[in-house]
Amino acid sequence: MNVLVVEDEELLLHHLRYQLENDGHCTLGATDGEAARHYLMDYHPDVAIVDLGLPGISGLDLIRQVRSEGNAMPILILTARSNWRDKVDGLNAGADDYLVKPFELEELKARLNALVRRSAGFSQPMIEVGPFSINSLTKTFFVSNEPVSLTAYEYVLMEYMMRNHQKVLSRTILEDQIYGNNHGADSNVLEVLINRLRKKLEKYSGINPIVTVRGQGYRFDLPCH
Repeated sequence: MNVLVVEDEELLLHHLRYQLENDGHCTLGATDGEAARHYLMDYHPDVAIVDLGLPGISGLDLIRQVRSEGNAMPILILTARSNWRDKVDGLNAGADDYLVKPFELEELKARLNALVRRSAGFSQPMIEVGPFSINSLTKTFFVSNEPVSLTAYEYVLMEYMMRNHQKVLSRTILEDQIYGNNHGADSNVLEVLINRLRKKLEKYSGINPIVTVRGQGYRFDLPCH
């Protein structure tokens, strides 16, 4: 998944991004609300981690702006404040969950995974679409309950497309899932990955659920019978 981390403590920001990327996620990092707004508008992250104590636009105001624009992306707030009123204010502003600093990294990861699963309509770590299934905790992919090996990038694409089953996903959004904001505009890596996935899915299932939508992108969908 693509995670936006908004944290003005640069050491903590670096540490969080490193740990999340080490787990196979793509990250975007912002130290203030203005930079965060840029990433939200241009890169469509799946989930955001937002520190409340930001310079300039506060974390609370950033969350209020996001929600006023109709963006339903899950938001986890970080706060050094243990006062219950600050937690309530964060949740009332539109955040979905919170952690108080200092926190355990494994708890943050578990909460992020739970938020993304719930936002996509999956309350359990297993995502199932027809004969295809993914365990988002172990990052394993199955066809008819048989494990199928995917590369790291293939897995990222597969999970994102299954979470967004039947939605048209643009090239830009899919590239953002793989590379964050570091991909090149002329790269053909996405097409190579899509073709490899199609071959694997057809080999193990006999069907190709990845549909090209001309001029728009790709859609993960099962064929009509």
